[in-house]
Amino acid sequence: FKTMDIGDILGVEGVVFRTKTGEVSVHATSLTLLSKSLRVLPEKWNGLRDQDMRYRQRYVDTIVNPEVKDTFIKRSQILKALREFLDAKGFLEVDTPVLQTIEIGANSRSFVTHHNALDIPMYLRIETELYLKRLIVGGFDKVYEVGRIFRNEGMDTRHNPEFTSIELYQAYADYKEIMDLVEEMYIYVTKKVCGTLQIQYQGKEINMEGPWTRLTMAEAVKKYSGMDYYAWESDEQARRECEARGVHVEPNAVKGECLEACFDEFVEPNLIQPTFITDYPVAISPLAKRKKDEPDMTERFEFFANCSELGNAFSELNDPIDQRGRFESQAAAKRAQGLHADVDEDYLCALEYGMPPTGGLGFGVDRLVMLLTDSASIRDVLLFPTMKPLG
Repeated sequence: FKTMDIGDILGVEGVVFRTKTGEVSVHATSLTLLSKSLRVLPEKWNGLRDQDMRYRQRYVDTIVNPEVKDTFIKRSQILKALREFLDAKGFLEVDTPVLQTIEIGANSRSFVTHHNALDIPMYLRIETELYLKRLIVGGFDKVYEVGRIFRNEGMDTRHNPEFTSIELYQAYADYKEIMDLVEEMYIYVTKKVCGTLQIQYQGKEINMEGPWTRLTMAEAVKKYSGMDYYAWESDEQARRECEARGVHVEPNAVKGECLEACFDEFVEPNLIQPTFITDYPVAISPLAKRKKDEPDMTERFEFFANCSELGNAFSELNDPIDQRGRFESQAAAKRAQGLHADVDEDYLCALEYGMPPTGGLGFGVDRLVMLLTDSASIRDVLLFPTMKPLG
């Protein structure tokens, strides 16, 4: 025993019995040292408290902080419940490429690597969307992917360079049907994992029970700021009103971009309970179908809880001519910033074969896990979050 330390892993042979107090014990006949601990585990009562070290040494964190291990067990339960729900609805889980040969013209920046055999640059995906919609073209009417996504951007309590998303697409559905699906799915997962729809998050009570509040973006901005999108007669007037209210917009911002800036400033901080925000401007929705009765707006929604966006969905744009124009505008804007951007010609080719009317959804699994485990930071729900190297 003198050679053994806390943290050593032992093999014990003997007879299993219960003591008089009912404790399961082993009458040991032999001990074998299976693994020697060369580092001392953190002290029992104080545990591993240094936050940075907890993230860097998750293998110690989960040993000495049982509640941390419970969070990741619940994460697995959440993913299992999501799959159960979607599978029961007839969705087919698929895998699409992580490495891609083009960098599309979206707002997010890609990580770049090099393929030695082909001697070409390759890009880690920033979404799974375009491949999944190719499958809709190919006759798969309901598909989804639980995918690892990579974005070469900043880091904070809600963003990590790699994260997990679920994207799903359903043929012959629109954004209103996807909205109903989201509400039903989140209620199912919350009840299954938490046992209740009244959850606590950082001192707030959030009621996941439906029906969730539904507002258009213009209605929400008017409700929380008094600013009326439909009273703006020009882009210039919209920019002036934003400036007068202290909302920053770019010098060339159009009405739709001004509406989004006002939403971020005045509305999002108020969306504590689950809320759908619908009808986003075309200017900020390059992949969404236009509304027939209001062509400056799209059939798009995002949903929010605890003042945080949880997911994004829309009736998919299936007009290849309109899609080409939006792709080219998006790529040109990115190039104007000195960044690389391509147009996905193969995806446009797929659209030209014909994509049925389709509803699509993408949402971050990590943010859902944060919400259902009362975790303040995305790093608390990633087993091994990205960290700046020591030294």
